[in-house]
Amino acid sequence: MHPSSMKLMTTFVDKYLKNLSPLTILDVGSMSVSGGAYNQLFAKPNWLYRGLDVAAGTNVHIVSPDPYKWPVADNSYDVVISGQCMEHVEAIWLWTKEIERVCKPGGLVCIIAPWNFIVHRYPVDCWRILPDGMEYIMTKHCNFKKLECAIVEIDCYFIGTK
Repeated sequence: MHPSSMKLMTTFVDKYLKNLSPLTILDVGSMSVSGGAYNQLFAKPNWLYRGLDVAAGTNVHIVSPDPYKWPVADNSYDVVISGQCMEHVEAIWLWTKEIERVCKPGGLVCIIAPWNFIVHRYPVDCWRILPDGMEYIMTKHCNFKKLECAIVEIDCYFIGTK
């Protein structure tokens, strides 16, 4: 996890979640690959954090071998986050629909992905996304309302509500 991504997620927590409780949080693509994970940001009383990934590993509570059909009930999480995962998903249009499906009405979403970074296959590296593309896929392809969408350092981020 590179520092700019951790900084963006910390800002999201402080700005949007700090005074909310209880919360259920799903972290999509949660496996700690390079020694970093967001889980410590969500270790609060009355917050239930769960990590989802396509394989078992550190910081993974839910394994979904199919990246486009998760073993998670519809409308089941107050907050859905994902950082440094989107670029590794081949069919982001299917993946984002799963994010929409599992997020509760009125829930929040925070997606962070690089817009400018080296190729880093794990196992594939498919996308670099800019704010216009991120906003399109999250608001027109999915039905999230944009709260913020911008570039900070090497990352593009989207924060929205369902």
